[in-house]
Amino acid sequence: MTERIPVNVLTGFLGSGKTRMLNRLLRDPLFANCAVLINEFGSVGIDHHLVDQVIGDLLLLKSGCICCTIRGDLATALRDLYTRRDSGLIPRFTRVVVETTGLADPAPVVATVLYDRVLQHHFRVGNVITTVDALNGAANLVTHPECLKQVALADRLVLTKLDLANGDAAEALTQRLQAINPAACLVRTGASDLDAQLLLGDDVFDPAQKSQEVMRWLENTRNRQFLALRPPPAQPPNPIISGHEETHSFVICLPDAVDWTVFSVWLSLLLHQHGDRVLRVKGLLNIAGAETPVVLHGVQRLVYPPTHLAAWPDDDRQSRLVFIVRGLAASRIESSLHDYLVNYS
Repeated sequence: MTERIPVNVLTGFLGSGKTRMLNRLLRDPLFANCAVLINEFGSVGIDHHLVDQVIGDLLLLKSGCICCTIRGDLATALRDLYTRRDSGLIPRFTRVVVETTGLADPAPVVATVLYDRVLQHHFRVGNVITTVDALNGAANLVTHPECLKQVALADRLVLTKLDLANGDAAEALTQRLQAINPAACLVRTGASDLDAQLLLGDDVFDPAQKSQEVMRWLENTRNRQFLALRPPPAQPPNPIISGHEETHSFVICLPDAVDWTVFSVWLSLLLHQHGDRVLRVKGLLNIAGAETPVVLHGVQRLVYPPTHLAAWPDDDRQSRLVFIVRGLAASRIESSLHDYLVNYS
């Protein structure tokens, strides 16, 4: 059992702080030998740029960790990673972290490692870590079934954004989480004092400790031939507010440098009017006058202070904005942004 490589599954709903927490954890020297698999919702992703040297289709982080994006199903990605490790093409990692998209049901991820006949000889489930947004978590549990599954499957529940949430609301959410998953260890902590050993190093996943409902979720996926992380893409609706509530992603690329003031005003107006439907926005922005890209993160009506990367991750200097929205038309948002930049820059 101990000879097999542990796989940690890092999940949590959109904007709950998974990537930020993972960046912080992987700086710990204890986990310099990790391989990180990142799954992104939509056809073009940027998360792998945010978590720093490229080896083919892999990224080598400054800590020594290996990072790559899942482009097909998880089983194939893990088999390929193990083959490269075994043949000496990449460093000999001793742990894998799979970061799912915020819209993923984590049950297929766990079931892939548990039941795949090839993988189970080389890998085992270490633990499932779920981040929960203290500001939006209560509403997400009611509105999004994926969020509920992420909490129910967790071995570790990490409550984030406590500094932004009302104390009484955070306490009520804590009680709700404990009711859903009383066996999980609940961690209330900030990004600066995360316990990497507790979250990534202590392998506590035990199917026997999971509820009957959770085990049904896992067993229902056991006989599927392909267990993919990515949900099926939805077709964008036509009007700005659609007649249905489909969630979909799209990317806006801007070839020219962007005026930060004009862009930030446009984004503020968009989120003020449609913030409840903008589940996530993140991007790399080429800002006029700035030598390095600006990283943008937003969740519904909340936009975090922008930060700079030390350098561009590749030769592509155009701005890339990834939106995950519910019931909003990509064409109208893109048209609105282009018109605003033209008229007010």
